[in-house]
Amino acid sequence: MRVGITGHRGLRTEVEAQVRFLLADQVKAYESADLTGVSCIADGPDSWFAEAVLKHGGRLEVVVPAAEYREGLPDWHHPVYDWLISRAADVHHTGLTESTSEAHQAGSEILVGLVDELIAVWDGKPARGYGGTADVVAYAERTGVPVRVLWPEGASR
Repeated sequence: MRVGITGHRGLRTEVEAQVRFLLADQVKAYESADLTGVSCIADGPDSWFAEAVLKHGGRLEVVVPAAEYREGLPDWHHPVYDWLISRAADVHHTGLTESTSEAHQAGSEILVGLVDELIAVWDGKPARGYGGTADVVAYAERTGVPVRVLWPEGASR
């Protein structure tokens, strides 16, 4: 089973704890030997999911939206990003250089094309900018990829 992840970044600490629990619980529902997690490994749900997949004994594939993507992520996240990408069984690239919203959406579209199912850590609201979680969910739905929404009850961004 190939499972992708998309989700909101910048969640509050209490929401982060709930989301990490939901992701770990979801990952445990898959047979570890059959699980390939696909992620862009940004800070937040992307990385939490990737860590849970590896901890569960699954395989990780990474999609890099742009050559300058890592530099656009928070400096404090670079060690996690570097560790996860070093554990990736395969890395997919868009071929784009600049880390823009368009590159992020292109990376997400590649990710959706690689998976059997997409997990979305999503509050159900419209994207705050092009390439946001809602846009990725809409793309998955248009292309027939099942979406499993995980969002803590009563949580807000």
